[in-house]
Amino acid sequence: MSPLEATNEPRGRIREFGLVVGRHPAGPHNAITDVPGVRVGHRTVIRGEPGGSESVIRSGVTAVIPHGGDLFRERVYAATSVFNGYGEVTSNIVIDEWGMIGSPIVITDTTHIGLGYDAVCRYMADRDAAVGDLDVVIPVVAECDDGFLNDNRAFGLAREDFFAALDGASEGPVPEGAVGGATGTQQFDFKGGIGTASRVLDLKGQSVTVGVLVNTNYANRHQLEIRGVPVGREITDLMPEYHKEGSCIAVVATDAPLHPRQLRRLARRVDVGLARTGSVGNDGSGEIFIAFSTANRIPRETPRLGHPVEVMAEGQFWTQGSPMDRLFEAVADATEEAALNALFQATTMRGRDGHVLHALPIGRTLDLLHTWRIL
Repeated sequence: MSPLEATNEPRGRIREFGLVVGRHPAGPHNAITDVPGVRVGHRTVIRGEPGGSESVIRSGVTAVIPHGGDLFRERVYAATSVFNGYGEVTSNIVIDEWGMIGSPIVITDTTHIGLGYDAVCRYMADRDAAVGDLDVVIPVVAECDDGFLNDNRAFGLAREDFFAALDGASEGPVPEGAVGGATGTQQFDFKGGIGTASRVLDLKGQSVTVGVLVNTNYANRHQLEIRGVPVGREITDLMPEYHKEGSCIAVVATDAPLHPRQLRRLARRVDVGLARTGSVGNDGSGEIFIAFSTANRIPRETPRLGHPVEVMAEGQFWTQGSPMDRLFEAVADATEEAALNALFQATTMRGRDGHVLHALPIGRTLDLLHTWRIL
């Protein structure tokens, strides 16, 4: 089978091929949008061909909107975690200081992080006259370098691309693979992509949902493991012209009533899910994660000094099964599944200078999993 033939296989989510991660059930869409109110939108920008007169653009924007209200006036608790820090997420200082976010979360390429910041500010200012007057908005914009396929020097995205991702954000199924902010990314020297998954838990009689979305652009081929099978050491062809990685951005959403310090603990469990796929947080990779809870909306102004919030009790008897344990497990499982969904859904793409990132050969991968009795 030639490299190009190998990538003509039907793509799909891992569950369509019989792979299930963990013991907890997924939500109805098995996506971050299973958390009520959370919406996701993409803008995929593909222009030009190698050798042509037009710049080769393989990039885009992914937007995650935490709730359907006015994010500027009703913030949500949030926290960040860094597995390896060669990357950037704007507003991280504010999140560390105040423990809240008051904007959409936007994921794009490294070159356009500043434009994304500008675009979100303008987008929110157009919708609320108080933005820039009573207070400024400090948007959350994260980046991954897609310069292996994308011509970074062409600056191929426009403000309207960010507006389109924000306007197109919706509930329900989330497109995965080589879309949005992951249009030009790589994963284990295969084509990377957007992936998502969710878990639904019963915690003390209350239904709680955890959703994860990942933008995958990380790791070396030999590191790839799927359910413990060293797939990357077995499939050694279909390699790119040279290795170039750069980051994994993950967004964790939940409706569990968590405060910022608890959310930081939740964000850290993304590390566990990525590690199961083989990631070690490589030195040149920005593994940066943000978690938020929709359980409380924190207003900009209140009639009295105090404002009621609901939070999960801290330090419960872990010997009796702390609820945090199950939340940690849900994040790790959903992260692992989301990362594998990204890999299974992404298709082969050719970019600048003729560079190619091949899709994971699903048939050969499934054969390996059968051999190792995983399927």
